[in-house]
Amino acid sequence: MNLALKDIRHNLGRFSLTAAGIGMLLMIVMGMGGIYRGIIDDATLLVERVDADLWVVQRDTRGPFAEVSRVPPSLVHRVTAVPGVQSAREFVYHTIQREHHGNPLRIAVLGLDWPTDRGHWVPVIAGRGLRQAHYEMIADRSLGLVIGERLKLGKEFFTVVGITQGMISASGDGLAFFTVNDAKTIQSDVPPEAVRLERAAREARGQTFELSLQQPQVLENVERPSVELPAIPRSQISAVMVKLQPGIAEDTVRSIIGSWSDVSVYTRLGQETLLLRGTVEKARRQIGLFRVLLTVIATIIMALILYTLTLDKIHSIALLKLIGASNVVILGMILQQALLLGSIGYGVAYLIGSRLFPHFPRRVIITQQDLVQLAIIVAAISVLSSLFGIAKALRISPNEALT
Repeated sequence: MNLALKDIRHNLGRFSLTAAGIGMLLMIVMGMGGIYRGIIDDATLLVERVDADLWVVQRDTRGPFAEVSRVPPSLVHRVTAVPGVQSAREFVYHTIQREHHGNPLRIAVLGLDWPTDRGHWVPVIAGRGLRQAHYEMIADRSLGLVIGERLKLGKEFFTVVGITQGMISASGDGLAFFTVNDAKTIQSDVPPEAVRLERAAREARGQTFELSLQQPQVLENVERPSVELPAIPRSQISAVMVKLQPGIAEDTVRSIIGSWSDVSVYTRLGQETLLLRGTVEKARRQIGLFRVLLTVIATIIMALILYTLTLDKIHSIALLKLIGASNVVILGMILQQALLLGSIGYGVAYLIGSRLFPHFPRRVIITQQDLVQLAIIVAAISVLSSLFGIAKALRISPNEALT
């Protein structure tokens, strides 16, 4: 006869409620770790998928993900001319928010360097990739868009031709892939009134310019679009992605480009480090603190319950000692109850969490390593929480069975 199981049956209601409560706490602990892993995976997703060896960004910035970066498109040609560079591509990245069917829609816009980069690395699960230079987009499933749907961004309508899954930005927004020119058009879009005011300002400045006084026909250019004015540069890009030739030392090319006074160069690992130390670092610390607090709370609750169960059976423990039962039998009963309580709580946490976590707004990634680590933690807090009950049981005198 197992004394631990017999005692549990006697206090089944209290034991079941305690196991359920412990399970919910452990589920939150498990979820905190999964959310942290999801944040890390989202933050480094693009850096890993884009397949670039080096990132060339604006000087003294941590762009293009951790900080805004602006470099001229001509930088691509400069980088391509560096010995050891196999290819260089434009990279445009920014976030927008629009109204869609009456609800806010946040989109992380990523520009593909068409036609060099047609998005072959993008995991399309439905539809197809980009086949033309304008007015097509690939959207992540989390955006809620469907194939064939037309979305107005700026002054143009874009048709969803492909759907991806799991392509999320570091902030948790779904990614949408456009050509670079379309991405820059979306980024630089301004209302018609703003365009009119800018042209009026050009005309006002031109009227005081010496050349326009000598040649009045120069002022006719103020009504032309900005892209047609040679004095106004092209829209800037966020970064340049560099692919090195096989066998070329990364540090060699990096030192050459890094010597330029207008840019900074980061490796793939450097970009991941910037993201993890910047956008993810505070979240990691906060989630870690909550995990520690919840673990301590679970330990305290289990200790209190086991101590209460020990108090309820003081007379029974004293009687066992009176008839000659050893302390090992009594202590084994309390320890078995603690381990069983932790095991049931762990099972409840896993079963409920596996059904709830997929519905969270952010990705929750639970790995085998996390499950093993949590199992070890549960076993440790089960043993620690049983110490209070064990200490009380050791102080019980056999004579208390006669009172």
